[in-house]
Amino acid sequence: MQHIRIWDLPTRLFHWLLAAAVVGLLVSANIGGDAMLVHMRLGYAVFTLLLFRLAWGVVGGHWSRFASFMPTPGRLRRYLRGQASAAEQAGHSPLGALSVLAMLLVLCLQVGTGLCADDEIAYSGPLAARISGAAVALASRYHTTVGKLLVIALVLLHLLAIARYQMRGRKLIGPMLTGDKVLAEHVPAARDGAAARLLALLVLALAAGVVYAVVQWGQAAVPA
Repeated sequence: MQHIRIWDLPTRLFHWLLAAAVVGLLVSANIGGDAMLVHMRLGYAVFTLLLFRLAWGVVGGHWSRFASFMPTPGRLRRYLRGQASAAEQAGHSPLGALSVLAMLLVLCLQVGTGLCADDEIAYSGPLAARISGAAVALASRYHTTVGKLLVIALVLLHLLAIARYQMRGRKLIGPMLTGDKVLAEHVPAARDGAAARLLALLVLALAAGVVYAVVQWGQAAVPA
């Protein structure tokens, strides 16, 4: 048995910051009123985190890269038959990978529709002025109904899956805190040194810059 760094620090921070932001978004949306300002800012934060994760899935640590856990039919078949290799389970398992990709997709849709939504009371997304009224109505309807329910459902499924794995002896929370897993077989360790962390800061700064540019572009269309 050996301790191997699986989750680099940027991935761990992304995970916990995203979880906190999503909870904040759900709470602020239910409160409404003045809390919608908090909701909007948390939405920008999630937008930034998602852009970061998409980029980090290409240039990040070994187990954070999409290529390392993409749930191909072969990987899924081997996992369901109990024939998955150590490398196919060290990071996200194939089923876990499906959950991660579903969460990223649903959150991207939720952020995208939130940027275009307008409740005509307390909130108007920065891109609402850039699209037609029909598109705004569609985005608003999806964001407050289907999208919200999908986010809640995926969060609950994620928590249930974690609880199930914990009860079966597969610890998921600890490695997402420390970054290390105790494995019987050797697998490549994730890059998690100073250079990787500086790269992550650069990627995060670029993501924040893109979000700022998108918001400013949308708001420029709003009549003074």
